[in-house]
Amino acid sequence: MIKEILLQAAAASYRATVPAGDYWMQVVKAGQTLRILDREGNQAADTLFYNAVDPSERYSAVDTIREQGNVYLTAGTPLLSNLGNVMLEITADTCGRHDTLGGACATESNTVRYALEKKCMHACRDSWMLAVVSHPEFGMSKRDITHNINFFMNVPVTPDGGLSFADGISDAGKYVEMLAHMDVIVLISNCPQLNNPCNAYNPTPIEVLIWN
Repeated sequence: MIKEILLQAAAASYRATVPAGDYWMQVVKAGQTLRILDREGNQAADTLFYNAVDPSERYSAVDTIREQGNVYLTAGTPLLSNLGNVMLEITADTCGRHDTLGGACATESNTVRYALEKKCMHACRDSWMLAVVSHPEFGMSKRDITHNINFFMNVPVTPDGGLSFADGISDAGKYVEMLAHMDVIVLISNCPQLNNPCNAYNPTPIEVLIWN
């Protein structure tokens, strides 16, 4: 569902550009609004959410999909944790839908999906592992890497129940906004994938904005 909220970028308390292949990891406080902006279009932002007080509570694709009865995320979707609590709610979405089934690229999936020589190419899972190692203050490790959301990514479910990675439906300037219902650790990998034609083999920057 397309829903726009006219928050002004100039009024944001925080704004950062995340280059393709880089990560962003920060706490978003309860009551703050987080915007992820697709600057140039069809760029995937692979995102994880954790309770900032206890990171063992984290975003659950299973609970979120079950409660809303829909595999896609959009405006009005509450993002539930593995304990059934609402972590954030999508309050605005100018893309239309987001994937929560396709997972994140890894060296292993690069090998399976593309070719053996692609194994050593950088992947989202690498970015997340670098992030948790570089931020020991959160007390996390690679064991905490779990279900993610692929914002702006188009992964249709086929009639036989499989997944297909299709051309993107996002465009330059599309965004998704979320209101935090608790203090959450947000971990984004701005996907570095060079093998997928959905982004024209050209990963691009995203922006992250926060309003109090």
